[in-house]
Amino acid sequence: MSTKSVVRTDAAPGPFQGAPYSQAISAGGFVFVSGQLALKPGDKQLSGGSIEEQTEQVLANLRAILEAAGSGLDRLVKTTVFLQSFDDFQGMNEVYAKHVGGQPPARSTVEVAKLPSGALVEIEAIALA
Repeated sequence: MSTKSVVRTDAAPGPFQGAPYSQAISAGGFVFVSGQLALKPGDKQLSGGSIEEQTEQVLANLRAILEAAGSGLDRLVKTTVFLQSFDDFQGMNEVYAKHVGGQPPARSTVEVAKLPSGALVEIEAIALA
């Protein structure tokens, strides 16, 4: 029987508005990271008005959580990117490409009707532990 452990770091925001989920779960040799928004730890308001600024903060949060789990952005195997508008795809993609290395993970990108707090982007991830 495989065990799961909760990953928690103060270097990334906690669950949005105290919702019942973990920043990440480590299980079966993988780290499953909950969707991240452009929130700085402790802030209640999104940081950055542009898609590029928001994507940078989202990836900083992902990095912090993965590092707390003993992993990193270079160990990503799958991401899902949620965009409020596909018009932001190019801006998100330029920032994303700078952070995921020479062997980028598998990825899905979807446009959604709405994201929490009016965010432009949210990214969830799975990485090797």
